[in-house]
Amino acid sequence: MAKRFKKHFQLEEARALLPHLRRAFGHIHAARDQLLACEEQLAKTQAETGADLGGPAVNGLMRAMITIHEALNDITSRGIQVKDIDRGLVDFPHIRKGREVFLCWELEEDDIEFWHDLDTGYPGRERL
Repeated sequence: MAKRFKKHFQLEEARALLPHLRRAFGHIHAARDQLLACEEQLAKTQAETGADLGGPAVNGLMRAMITIHEALNDITSRGIQVKDIDRGLVDFPHIRKGREVFLCWELEEDDIEFWHDLDTGYPGRERL
């Protein structure tokens, strides 16, 4: 049977990455907030002045976008799938009882306690 993923995580290996993922999503969420603040400032300036935009707000916007891109790239380059940035929801490809499935975790959870089939997604989560 052909596998969809090259990398498959053991449960302990995925668990060891949780502190890193918590930090990464902290950076992503802070950068997202900065991005939204910069967008709001740019929209306000544009509406008030009609002028071309640049300067600190645009620089902040670009820095926030780069931070988000780099953090997401760091996560996905490890073979982890990001499903929802706001919730910090990720899936780790895993082999369970000979089948390819996902270990499923989100930021508010203390540990990886769920898995689901590749095609069922979050609603199909089952306890390990």
